[in-house]
Amino acid sequence: MYALVDGNNFYVSCERIFRPSLNDKPVVVLSNNDGCAIARSNEAKALGIKMGAPWFQIRHLADSHGLVALSANFTLYGDISSRMMAIAAALGPGQEMYSIDESFVSLDGVRGDLIRRGHVIRSRILQWIGIPTCIGMGSTKTLAKLANHIAKTAERKPGSYPDALSQVCNLSALPSDTLKAVLEATEVNEVWGVGPRIGTGLRESGIHTVWQLMQLDPTTIRRRWSLTLEKTLRELQGTPCITLDDEPPPKQEIACTRSFGHPVTEQSVLVEAVSEFASRAAEKLRKQHSLAGQLLVFARTSPFRPGTKFAKSTVVPLRRPTADSAMLVKAAVAGLRSIFKPGILYAKAGVMLLELQPDTLVQGELDLEVEDLEERTRLMTALDNLNNRYGKGTVLMASAGLAGEKRAWSMRQERRTPRYTTDWNALPVARC
Repeated sequence: MYALVDGNNFYVSCERIFRPSLNDKPVVVLSNNDGCAIARSNEAKALGIKMGAPWFQIRHLADSHGLVALSANFTLYGDISSRMMAIAAALGPGQEMYSIDESFVSLDGVRGDLIRRGHVIRSRILQWIGIPTCIGMGSTKTLAKLANHIAKTAERKPGSYPDALSQVCNLSALPSDTLKAVLEATEVNEVWGVGPRIGTGLRESGIHTVWQLMQLDPTTIRRRWSLTLEKTLRELQGTPCITLDDEPPPKQEIACTRSFGHPVTEQSVLVEAVSEFASRAAEKLRKQHSLAGQLLVFARTSPFRPGTKFAKSTVVPLRRPTADSAMLVKAAVAGLRSIFKPGILYAKAGVMLLELQPDTLVQGELDLEVEDLEERTRLMTALDNLNNRYGKGTVLMASAGLAGEKRAWSMRQERRTPRYTTDWNALPVARC
């Protein structure tokens, strides 16, 4: 058995914790540079605002319907997420963090009323953290995901499903006739793993509901569609094909890219940005105990802004696989200088680390240099420890600049709220 714990409208809910005045109001959270909506409250959805809607197309709703737009505050969201996941872990013996607002929990060996247990955990998250959640349960991860959708929809749209399925839904506990009715009322495109293309193909074949999909033969599905859809079908039929991933495998590529708050023309400013990106990527690399053999750096103009178009990248081979920030920054800056073209309005740049390998696999070579690799490793560990303890950017490469968020290339976040839980200076103050 599995449970999926999911924070409702997570980014918006995080903002509402410290600004209860936003409750019952239409709220959207905007992407980097305040570009488009990446989270919407139920009230914003009711206004017809679609996911990814550009801010300039919906900003008129601020005057006409009181729409509130906020810049993404990922530091806050990440901290709230870790607190929520810690409480959700009490649901069962194993947990997989699937995304910033979702986690699968194994229910194997858990006794008693699972639905009641789910309501207790949900109430605890709401009371202790302030995040409303829904919990779906099923004999497979796909069924748990589907159950979560049903729990959310039953709460958001009364009458769509039985009221008893609101907030916490356990498909395994439903009588067969009720289960059939629920699955017949659920469109096939709501199944985890059924994307737009496959969903269209299924509907063209007369398969419109989850129940209709579950009646098909897995072998036929594999022959007509794919092995992936066959696994999805078997999961819907109660056969586990996707296991709980307690420790996600190391990433094969690590990237750090940003759009600039304003167009950048100077090479020195681009060097600052790329140095920062390489440093951030190096931190992620060390966190998963890997080394990089190559580094890709790119810079480009905006595809939407009129004028000269430019998009170029280069791959810089590293002499030896490394996770050393200084080495990676040096390579990134060298790559940037090779592709830089004066007179261009650069809108975005980034760094990607390639050819990753475990840091336990180190090619031996003749010791012909003064450089002490063990000492450099200890230095990087100390750097990470300082930044973890005192905040990101406390210690950084000099080439990244010292102006912090006021750097010329920094993202535009004119509507960002304080980082309430990670910055002492941003702690909310209660006045009586």
